[in-house]
Amino acid sequence: MTDRAASSSAATHDVVIVGGGHNGLTAAAYLARAGKSVILLERLDDVGGAAVSAQAFPGVEARLSRYSYLVSLLPQRIIDELGLDIRLARRRYSSYTPVPGDPAGAGLLVDNTDATATAASFARIGAAADADGFDSVYRSTGELARALWPTVTEPLLTRSEAKSLVADDELWDAIVERPIGEFIESRVENDLVRGVVATDALIGTFASVSDPGLAQNRCFLYHVIGQGTGEWDVPVGGMGAVTGELARVAREAGARIVTGAEVTRIDPDGTVEYRRNGHERRVEGAHVLANVAPEVLDRLLGETPEPPREKAEGAQVKVNLLLKRLPRLRDESIDPKAAFGGTFHINETYTQLEEAYAGMSRGVMPELLPCEIYCHTLADPSILDPELAESGAQTITVFGLHTPDRWLTDENNDETRRRLQDAVLASLNSVLAEPVEDLLLTDGDGNPCIETKTTRDLEQALNMPGGNIFHGPLSWPFAEDGDALDTPAQRWGVATAHPRILLCGSGARRGGAVSGLGGHNAAMAVLEG
Repeated sequence: MTDRAASSSAATHDVVIVGGGHNGLTAAAYLARAGKSVILLERLDDVGGAAVSAQAFPGVEARLSRYSYLVSLLPQRIIDELGLDIRLARRRYSSYTPVPGDPAGAGLLVDNTDATATAASFARIGAAADADGFDSVYRSTGELARALWPTVTEPLLTRSEAKSLVADDELWDAIVERPIGEFIESRVENDLVRGVVATDALIGTFASVSDPGLAQNRCFLYHVIGQGTGEWDVPVGGMGAVTGELARVAREAGARIVTGAEVTRIDPDGTVEYRRNGHERRVEGAHVLANVAPEVLDRLLGETPEPPREKAEGAQVKVNLLLKRLPRLRDESIDPKAAFGGTFHINETYTQLEEAYAGMSRGVMPELLPCEIYCHTLADPSILDPELAESGAQTITVFGLHTPDRWLTDENNDETRRRLQDAVLASLNSVLAEPVEDLLLTDGDGNPCIETKTTRDLEQALNMPGGNIFHGPLSWPFAEDGDALDTPAQRWGVATAHPRILLCGSGARRGGAVSGLGGHNAAMAVLEG
């Protein structure tokens, strides 16, 4: 069936999916495999959304995970049921965190395979007493994860049911009912150690650890629940390998994927209008699955929700760099491959994180921006051309915290991007033995291999309101007691005000991160209905 033929008749498909990110592809694969006629409309020329690999630097054969970069929340169940050929590399080291300002560059190295070495590292930074408390934090979150993780691919539990399943009222209250800062402070005392724990609550979330609204708690929960362990893995081949597999399975099952198709309107009756190659087209589905942010869906429906949605706002800056080699550390006793082999925390003590939040709430950028690094190529060099990999080149990705979108505009984005990039590099250099700029490779045009993505860049490129990587405020992975759970869409957490329109992206309940859960759960709601 051609696009023109599809636009000329009603009820053209069982399901129309708007948006070709990983969740839309997941839904397309499930529904097509179940025998549904599926058309997926993607605005860009390629599918994948934020979960893509890209040659970021002209003339350099390196395919970076440009936006999303690690995987924790993609259930093995989805991989198995769809037959995805995806490999995830486990990192030996959990994290390395230099003590800010320490003249010897001492830092905390958490080794997942060597408890003795980790304990010695705690002692070296004067935090020996916190080694047991640090372990207790993750033993406790492991209990929570093992209880709740199996539920994310099932119909929603209520809050009371989830609490009963966890079967530990003290732990439930600490993570779900009270600001996460209280839990952190009750378990560990060292400022740096507290900061290492707190970062899981603040990735892409602009909040204090003591915020009574608990946005930071919801972020923390999603960061520690994955696979029942909280481990974050490197996708072999880059993030594009994940979405490439999802697209392959969806197409082989019969889903029709149309790129370069900008959806301009969605009607509650299931009609979807879109523009492609300069022509206006239309399809109609028994169901429409919206793999876009809820705020974008509101615009496509021509609606203002009642009550108004909480504004989506991202709070991060991402910097991708390609280096000749890993930087030398001030502490020569630490192998850079160990330090960069997990999450490298920079200027993320508990105090620094809170001061950065307070300052940026007033529009004042901290002198040293809290940042964290991951190095894809240490776990998976396949994203580099073999010759480049043999040369010792490494990619590093820096994720800067507490940079809220409210301070950016389309007019000041270029200037702010430069300021943020300078702030990130200054923060890195404060803990390295040599300037990272001296290690940058150059691209085919002779420019340094560095690119910076602001929240405004994400909104412009990926249609994410406010550059929010979660499509909006994260929700608890359960329904509130008293919520209506009468329809399949309500039971699976994908309902909108219109029965034929379902959320299937990160804005669905239990959405957020590269998980496929929004797509899986929307597909289950369609099939159940």
